[in-house]
Amino acid sequence: MVGESKVNLFGIINGLLLCCIALMTVYPIIYIFSISISDTASVVQGKVTLFPKGINFDAYMEVLKDERIPRAYLNTIFYTGFGTFINLLLTSIAAYPLSRPDFIWRKYWMFGIVLTMFLNPGIIPNYLIVQGLGLTDTVWALVIPNAIWTMELIILKSFYENMSSQVREAAVIDGASEYRILFQILIPLSKPALASIGLFYFMGHWNSFFLPMIYLNDSSMYPLQVVLRDMLIFDEGGGKSLVDAAALAPQAKKNATIVLSMIPVLMIYPFVQKYFAKGVMLGSEKG
Repeated sequence: MVGESKVNLFGIINGLLLCCIALMTVYPIIYIFSISISDTASVVQGKVTLFPKGINFDAYMEVLKDERIPRAYLNTIFYTGFGTFINLLLTSIAAYPLSRPDFIWRKYWMFGIVLTMFLNPGIIPNYLIVQGLGLTDTVWALVIPNAIWTMELIILKSFYENMSSQVREAAVIDGASEYRILFQILIPLSKPALASIGLFYFMGHWNSFFLPMIYLNDSSMYPLQVVLRDMLIFDEGGGKSLVDAAALAPQAKKNATIVLSMIPVLMIYPFVQKYFAKGVMLGSEKG
C-alpha cells in the first residue's frame, strides 16, 4: 500500500508538472493567434488575454497583399524540401562507413568530424569560400555549407551500429554490394531515425534567416523569414515601417506574420512526431 501511494503521488505531481509545461507552451501560440484575428480596438486597449475579441482578418489580408509573401513561401518550401533531401541523403551515405568497425582510420575520421562541433572558422572565411566557388545568389549557398550536421550524423551512425549485424551478413552472402545494402536495406529500415533527424533538418531550413541574408543578394530569392523581417522593420519602397502602412494595430500585423510562418510547421510536426519519438528510442537500443 505504501508503494502504491508513492506511485500515485508521483503520478499526480508528474501530471501537474506536465500540465503546467503544456500550458506554458500552448498559451503563447494561442495568444499570438488571438491577437492576430482580434479587432483593432480590443488589441490597442489590451483587452485580449487568451481568446480573440471581435474576429477581424484584416491583418492577414494586409500582410498577404504584399506580393513578396507568395514568392517567399515558394522559395522557403523549395529551400526546405531540397535542403532536407540533400541533408538526409548525404548524412545517410556518410554515416554508413563510419558505422562499420572495419572502416580504415575510423577513429581519426570521427575525431575530425566531432572537432568541427567545437572549432568553427567563422562567418568571413565561410563567406569567402562560398563567394570563391561562385555559389552566392544560388540555392547551393544555403545547402552545401550545411549539408551534414555533426550531431545528426552521430545519431544516424549510432542507429546503424545498433542494428542487427545479421541483416548485413545475410545481404553479403546473397552477393549484395555495399551500395545495395545501404540504399535497399539499411535506409528503408532506418525510417524512424531518418524522420527524427529530418525533423531537425526541416526546422533548421525553415527557420533559416542568417545564411540567406548573407549569401542571397537578389530579393526575389529571399525566403519567408527574411521577407517577414523586412516587412516588420523596413518598407523597401518608402523606408517606412510596415506598422505605419495602415491603421491596423501593429501587434496584430506582427502576430499575423508569426502565425503565417508557423502554419507549415504546425501542420507537419504531428505527422512526424511518432517517428521522432520512435527514432530516439530505437537509436539507444541494441538490435
